Amino acid sequence: MAAEVLGWWGVPLGILAGTLRGSAPFLFVSLGECLTEKSGKINLGLEGTLLTGAMSAYAISYQTGSPWLGVLAAGLAGMVLGFIHAWLCVQPKVNDIAVGIAMIIFGSGIAFFFGKPFIQPSAPQLPSFPLGAWSHLPPVQSALQICPLFLLGVAIAPLMQWFFKSTRWGLFIRAVGDSPDAAKAMGISINKVRMLCIIAGSFLAGIGGAYLSLYYPGSWTERISSGQGLMAVALVIFARWNPVQCLYASLLFGGAQAIGPALQSVGVDSYYYLFNASPYILTLAIMIITCSPKRTLTGAPGSLGTNT
Repeated sequence: MAAEVLGWWGVPLGILAGTLRGSAPFLFVSLGECLTEKSGKINLGLEGTLLTGAMSAYAISYQTGSPWLGVLAAGLAGMVLGFIHAWLCVQPKVNDIAVGIAMIIFGSGIAFFFGKPFIQPSAPQLPSFPLGAWSHLPPVQSALQICPLFLLGVAIAPLMQWFFKSTRWGLFIRAVGDSPDAAKAMGISINKVRMLCIIAGSFLAGIGGAYLSLYYPGSWTERISSGQGLMAVALVIFARWNPVQCLYASLLFGGAQAIGPALQSVGVDSYYYLFNASPYILTLAIMIITCSPKRTLTGAPGSLGTNT
């Protein structure tokens, strides 16, 4: 439709639509991971949390008829997985990466097992704000449909940055992440802070899963996440552990994800799969650049990845 009405103008419009719709899962997962890593821990298991959140949201929305109850269920499911991950990670001599890989498998298995009955049924979807109502063109109206969850994520990013810089608890989290010994000398419970951060971060990742199944693409399948939980880890590094920059990076990743479908809408089928791989190529490029020995990871918490 966009191709017929707008021609090549449909490409930037399609990318804009994809950015507004596809960036929210990246945003919620990256904000959750940013909160976790600020405390000095890494949660690779958010891919499993994303899938469990998507399944839980879809199942509860279908059973109750309320998508917002589905969103709440997704967040609570994320918190349960976050608690398991947090409890394991604070044990002596436990490696964050190994626990994260185990939680990917566990979370994915839980989602696939309990989600089997909900692949075919249609669950109520989240509403959207018609910001394109001013236009008489259906493609413009469709492109400017905004989900309230996306706006919530946009609001959380600056609030989280303010929280880190201007609140006592934000100071505690940064102290634990940068120097656990100094935080311990201040009387801060390192394990308590880290557990709370991991649980809260997993709650946000679960909300990101709810967005996937209840808005865009708006269904439950076992391949719905497409690795977005893992890509969010690279996104946090790219954003230099800054929540507002996580917002900008999420928009970039969402736009990259929309390039392939936007070009296909105007009949460009050549290199379609290459364009669809843009987010993965972008993730690989970010990891190569940031892992260069000639570059320093500005903003990285001092104890990130250690077993202290």
